[in-house]
Amino acid sequence: MDFHFANAFELIADAMGDRPALVCEGTTRSWTEYEDRAARLAAVLEAQGLSADAKVALYQYNCNEYAETHLAAFKLGAVPINVNYRYKAEELVYLLDNSDAEALVYHGAFAPQVAAIREQLPRLKLLLQIDDGSGEALVPGALAYEAAIADAAPRARSPRPHDDVYMLYTGGTTGMPKGVMYHNGDFCRSMTAGFAIRGLPLPERVEDLPGLVRQLADAGGTPVSHPACPQMHGTGMWIGTLIPHLTGGTVVTRRTPHFDPDEVFRLVERHRVTDLTIVGDAFARPMVAALDAAREKGAPYDLSSLGLVTSSGVMWSAEVKRGLLAHKDLMLYDAMGSTEGSMGANVSSRETPIETAKFALGDGVKVFTEDDREVAPGSGEIGLVATSGLVPIGYYKDPEKSARTFREVHGVRYSFPGDYARVEADGTITLLGRGSQCINTGGEKVFTEEVEEATKRHPAVRDCLVVGLPDERFGNRVVAVLSLEDGAGDGPDDEALRAFLREHLAGYKLPKSVVRVPVVQRAPNGKADYKWARRTAEEALA
Repeated sequence: MDFHFANAFELIADAMGDRPALVCEGTTRSWTEYEDRAARLAAVLEAQGLSADAKVALYQYNCNEYAETHLAAFKLGAVPINVNYRYKAEELVYLLDNSDAEALVYHGAFAPQVAAIREQLPRLKLLLQIDDGSGEALVPGALAYEAAIADAAPRARSPRPHDDVYMLYTGGTTGMPKGVMYHNGDFCRSMTAGFAIRGLPLPERVEDLPGLVRQLADAGGTPVSHPACPQMHGTGMWIGTLIPHLTGGTVVTRRTPHFDPDEVFRLVERHRVTDLTIVGDAFARPMVAALDAAREKGAPYDLSSLGLVTSSGVMWSAEVKRGLLAHKDLMLYDAMGSTEGSMGANVSSRETPIETAKFALGDGVKVFTEDDREVAPGSGEIGLVATSGLVPIGYYKDPEKSARTFREVHGVRYSFPGDYARVEADGTITLLGRGSQCINTGGEKVFTEEVEEATKRHPAVRDCLVVGLPDERFGNRVVAVLSLEDGAGDGPDDEALRAFLREHLAGYKLPKSVVRVPVVQRAPNGKADYKWARRTAEEALA
């Protein structure tokens, strides 16, 4: 039997039986129920004309059904497609059309949006509406999720090949979203890394999984994971859901678009959560504030079950890590990666050094100059991070971008997600940021994330995004859009802020202008919204 998510989860379900797999707002599904419901949903998809390689779109908040829909698609050999629930009509039509979606499984709250765009999507064969208590009526022609599952017999199991396609759509930070394709089996095997974190060997065969998950369960080490960030993005789905599930773990979710740090810690207490998944400071900073406030009230949260907090996708500052560790000694796993590949990690605890944006390179990861020379450690040169090993097949329906991003260097195939870095003398790398956000000012390159992180070190600054705006003298000038901590008043004036930043940055990197806003806008996964920041800066400085 090949590595494949469907093969893997079926074996794990048989091994784990009545142990909980999914928990959402009072509803718990055992592993047996999880697999059975997914098999019935796969039968519904097949009965509506879907087959292997069909695309099944998920327009949902975090919930039990999100995982069920994934597994149902995997059982059919189909491809789950993540849909950003913040998208407007034009963006939804683009994504569903670009992905060739044949089914759409959505929460009732989104029924008005689905009804409005239905006629623009002739490929859709099936609409499945999840009752989320919103009171929205079924879209004409749609099936009710629970009724459809109840009426279907479970689809019979059959071994699936490792080379089925698995795909995740990127957020479209630059340009429109693109589907990044992997072989299902290769990706499934990579997601078994959760065993190594818990001191067990990685499975050599998919048939090894039942023994490993039972061994972990018997030792009391089965994880209980809470993805505090959206499952519609890679961090929430891969780290917060697939990795713990492949170790037989439980995934606890909340069906909401809003991040509430106090509710996160209430879930930790209620469900004895062991693993939290977040996205950098946008999540961790309010978590620290909630912990501080609870302690000051004399009612600190019970964090005794929590052992691991993982972040990926954006920088996670040393100051905020220290704030979490002040409340409990945890493993803080800061993963450097993107949809296109994993690059390295920084692991912190009370006993280890805590740094910002400094990572140990993963196996097969290198940094190359633009002429494909490998950057020498300690040279001070800047290069592009390249990952080998689990390299995506390519971008869906975009061979030109695939050729630019996934290419060979010296006979080895690499992924070049677009991140620039320096290689330090000790072999670690300092991540500078995406080349797409690099500002060329007076002939010098300024990486926005480096300036953002330095600015957020100021005690009065809560959050910051940096953009480049046209400048007659320098070509572009550096502009900081920032928000202040509560109680910081007007914060530092521009000159005082620049004086602070001179201690951390070269002069040409200092913001020429500073725009103050009540809240720095970010996507629901915590990633920067540079389009908003640029528009805000342009309007403020016009």
